[in-house]
Amino acid sequence: MAAAMLSVAVSVQANQPLRVCADPDNLPYSNQQQQGFENKIASLLAKDMHRTLAYTWLKQRQGFFRQTLNADRCDVVIGVPTSLDLVLTTKPYYCSSYMLVSRKDRMLNISSYNDPALKDLKIGLHAIGNDGANSPPAVALGDHGLAGNIYGFSMWGNEGDQNPQGWVVDAVADGRIDAAIIWGPFAGFFAKKHGNLLQLSPAPVDEKKPSLAFAYSISMGVRKNDQAFASLLERSIRRQSKTIRKVLTSYQIPFTESDACSPAA
Repeated sequence: MAAAMLSVAVSVQANQPLRVCADPDNLPYSNQQQQGFENKIASLLAKDMHRTLAYTWLKQRQGFFRQTLNADRCDVVIGVPTSLDLVLTTKPYYCSSYMLVSRKDRMLNISSYNDPALKDLKIGLHAIGNDGANSPPAVALGDHGLAGNIYGFSMWGNEGDQNPQGWVVDAVADGRIDAAIIWGPFAGFFAKKHGNLLQLSPAPVDEKKPSLAFAYSISMGVRKNDQAFASLLERSIRRQSKTIRKVLTSYQIPFTESDACSPAA
């Protein structure tokens, strides 16, 4: 009897759609046209798990998890930092870091926030604003007396703006700023359209704060009490690991093997 009940429960769960919480306009991650790499990965997992795919769309700003995952409107966020304590995370499936973006013809070789060259540079960062704490690059630049060199670029833009996440990279390409320090997936994806004009290198760590993380492992996030579903996702991730890696590579996601990253799943 118990085995039969378990079989029915598994069957019901298997017939449920894979309900994904996602941002409707946040390339290269996701958009409503399902053009982002997280959309492609979600589609892979749904097919692997023999489920249909359903989305709940909401801008990933303050209150995102409360209004989506924890409101039971959806069941998984495809990409979250492995260390995020708001959710139960799977084992990580990739690791990336903040990247320094500059023009190749500038021949910038910045390996430290103590580099005197930084004092004369306009440095673009994504402005997070009241949606979260300052980014690690903002903290490092501020601690080294370089707050005045920071040029903030909106992550979200205004209603109707196309891909504002890439504006900071465009500003480097056309010479309005000298360099940008931004999260790796944004750097790799938006630099691609500029061909060989730009160079990317891992952002320096902060010598004054070696514990300040510039690299993060990325997992999938589910509700904290949903261990069974997290295990199902992990098995699917393992089965599709090579294809997931190909998807990430096709979007120019820079990988890192930093000590700050947990071992990959």
